[in-house]
Amino acid sequence: MQRIEQCIAGMWTAGSGTDTLTVFDPTNGAEVSSAPQASPEDVAAAVKAARAAQPGWARTAPAERAAALRSAADALEAAADRLAGVMHAEMGKPVDGARDSIGAGVATLRQYAELGQLHGGRTLAGDPGAIDLMACEPRGVVAAITPWNDPVAVSCGLLGAALVTGNTVVYKPSERTPATGWELARILTAQLPDAVLSLVTGDGRAGAALAAADVDVVAHVGSTAAGRSIAAAAAATGAKVLLENGGSDALIVDGDVDPVWAAQQAALGAFANSGQICVAVERVYVHRAVAERFVDALVAEAGTWAGQLGPLVDVRHREQVHAQVTAAVRDGAEVRCGGQVPAGPGAWYPPTVLTGCTDDMAVVAEETFGPVAPVVVVDGFDEALDRAARSRYGLAATVLTGSMSHAQAAWRTLGVGTVKVNAVFGGAPGGAAHPRRGSGQGFGYGPELLDEFTATKVVHLEAPPTGW
Repeated sequence: MQRIEQCIAGMWTAGSGTDTLTVFDPTNGAEVSSAPQASPEDVAAAVKAARAAQPGWARTAPAERAAALRSAADALEAAADRLAGVMHAEMGKPVDGARDSIGAGVATLRQYAELGQLHGGRTLAGDPGAIDLMACEPRGVVAAITPWNDPVAVSCGLLGAALVTGNTVVYKPSERTPATGWELARILTAQLPDAVLSLVTGDGRAGAALAAADVDVVAHVGSTAAGRSIAAAAAATGAKVLLENGGSDALIVDGDVDPVWAAQQAALGAFANSGQICVAVERVYVHRAVAERFVDALVAEAGTWAGQLGPLVDVRHREQVHAQVTAAVRDGAEVRCGGQVPAGPGAWYPPTVLTGCTDDMAVVAEETFGPVAPVVVVDGFDEALDRAARSRYGLAATVLTGSMSHAQAAWRTLGVGTVKVNAVFGGAPGGAAHPRRGSGQGFGYGPELLDEFTATKVVHLEAPPTGW
C-alpha cells in the first residue's frame, strides 16, 4: 500500500485536504495506493509557486533545460522495472507491456530534449536598415491533466514538451493511477529547480480546480466529457486548451483482402491493452464478400487473445463496458464470443466479438474502451467509407485494402487526425495530427507540440536616428 504525497512549492506534502482516494488492484481487488484529494487551496498554492518559478526557468539556457530532461530520462529508464510493477498494480497492464510503455516515455523525454534546443523562430525579409524576427517564448504555466491507460508515456510527452520550452507545470495524473504519476513526478522533480514541476492528486474536483486556475495552457488527455468541461473552464480564464479526447475509431475491411490477416489486425486493434487505447479499433465495417470468413477468424483470434489480456482498470469501468455490450444484444446484436462478466475478484473482461451491429448502438457510436469488436457488414467500400465518416469523433481510422484508389479515397475522405492503411498500429516517430470534433483540438505529439506550448512574438528593430 503506497501512500502518496503531493509536490507543492517544492515541498512534498499531503496538502490541506482531508479526503483521500484509494486505488484497488484490478486483478484481485487488493488495496494498492492511497492519494490525497487536493483541496482548492492546494491547487492554488501549486499554481502560485509555478507562476513565481516560471521567469527563472524561462531564462535558463535551452541546453540546460534539455540536460535536465536527459537526466530525467536516464533515471526513468533505471526505474523502469519498479515503475512497471506500480503501473501493473494500479491499472492492470501486464508488466512487459508496462515496461514497453515506460520505454516509450523515456524515448519521448529524450526526443524533446533534442528538439527543444532546436526550436525557435525565424527572421523576416524587411527593410535592410532594420531587423525583423519572430521569436518563440514559453506561454507560462501549464496545467497537465493526464490519463490512466498509458500514464507514463502520455505524461512524458506533455511534461517534456512543456518543460523544455521554458514553461512550468502543475501535473495532475489520473485518480486511477496516482502512484504511477507520483513516481514519475519524483523522478522528474529531482532534476529540476523547485516548483518548476508540481504534483497535485485527486479526482475530477482537483482537475476542475486546476483547469479554472490562473494558468496559461491546459493540456488534457482523457474523456470527451472531461475535455468539454475543461474547455468551458478555460474559456472563462483565457487559457489555451490542448485536448486529446475520446474516439470511436473505425476499421474498414475491404472485399479484396485476406480475411484471416484482416482478423489478426482487427484483434490487435480491438484487444491490445484490453482495448484501453485511445486509438483502439472501436467499430469494424467489413465487406460482405469476406464477412463470414473474417468473423470466424476474428472469433478464433479472440480465443488466442483471451489468455494474454490484463483486466480492465477497475470494476466501475467494466460495468460501463458491459452495459454497452448488454444494450447492443438487447437491440439485436449477437455475441459470437465473450460478452460475460467472469466470476471472482478483479475487473476482468473477455475479448468480445459482436455481429449484427448497427450504427445507432452505443457500442458502435460511442467509445467503449474495452476489448470489444462490434462488426457491421456492408455491401461495398463506398458504403463503409460513408458510415465510418459518420461520427461525432475524429481521432483515427484504419483501412485494410489492396486498392490504392480506395486507400487514397479513405485518407482524403475520413475526417480524423490519423489514417492508417493496412496496419492498425505503427508509424514514423514524431507524427503529429489534429484530432477533430469530439476528439479534441491541437497537436498532441511530435515537434509541433513545442509550438503549442510557445507563443510567437514579432519584433521590429530599427537603429535610432543619427545625431542623437
